[in-house]
Amino acid sequence: MFKPGLLVLAALVASPAAAEEVNVYTTREPGLFAPLAKAFTEKTGIKVNTVFVKDGLAERVAAEGEASPADLLMTVDVGNLVDLVEKGVTRPITSPSVAAAVPANLRAADGSWTALSMRARLVWADKALKLKSITYADLADPKWKGQICIRSGQHPYNTALIAATIAHEGPEKTKAWLAGVKANLAKKPSGGDRDVARDILGGLCKIGVGNSYYVGLMRSGKGGPAQKTWGDGVDVLLPTFAGGGTHVNITGAAVAKNAPHAAAAEKLVDYLVSPEGQAIYAEQNFEYPVNRAATVHPTIAGLGALAVDGVSIAEVASRRKAASLLVDEVGFDQ
Repeated sequence: MFKPGLLVLAALVASPAAAEEVNVYTTREPGLFAPLAKAFTEKTGIKVNTVFVKDGLAERVAAEGEASPADLLMTVDVGNLVDLVEKGVTRPITSPSVAAAVPANLRAADGSWTALSMRARLVWADKALKLKSITYADLADPKWKGQICIRSGQHPYNTALIAATIAHEGPEKTKAWLAGVKANLAKKPSGGDRDVARDILGGLCKIGVGNSYYVGLMRSGKGGPAQKTWGDGVDVLLPTFAGGGTHVNITGAAVAKNAPHAAAAEKLVDYLVSPEGQAIYAEQNFEYPVNRAATVHPTIAGLGALAVDGVSIAEVASRRKAASLLVDEVGFDQ
């Protein structure tokens, strides 16, 4: 059951003397957002108060109701953004800067949320294979039988990929594809994306699926020497859909319905999608910028040119439930 943190709420309630501030509720680790908050404050003078909400963000804001101090809601995975909208805790983002900076397929048509950064769903491969290219459809090719590693099919990263496949191929073809991928698994889906790289290097499988920013985290050494070895030890390919591009998921933001500092929240969103803010995302988190004018981190740029799939990320989100049902129907995680 939701139990509001009364001390936190009291600390965040706005006062007339502190009008130039913005309260951010985020599901991202505070350390990932801190450099952006600091840079925004230095640029604008607007203080950023950050509250880390690990789980139940939509439920918490809904329970706080009109008294909620939340101004901006930040989360990972487009599905979580849609959940906020469906819970009725957002208001439209009206800033023209967001519409100018963020492609239409990476934001809600009604302005209820916008992407802030992207992470591509990639294929990692044993270097001995010398693979030059691969498609998502290829993951179901019987030639990979017993050679694929992947995390749980019910993880949001994978349900989003499956949902995107439904958008391209329809549910029946996607079910057959997913069954084919299952038949090619080297082991029961488990662990995280970095574990996939570890398992490829350890000889448990030949290829696997992982998010792009983990490549940067591993190869940079931020995760320690062992993870650097995993990241450097695999080839990374940008798969595509037939007639489409590479699937991406997003981090994103929505302005809270009862935001006491809505104008400041929109200024923060403007900053986050600006080339300056996007550069910090790229440098700190190895994520792809959503603003085409921003620079991609050299490590990520070195993976190759990213052609983002044209299917709207909102459409992908609308097919999440169907994707989750398919995971269960084919017994993917069993």
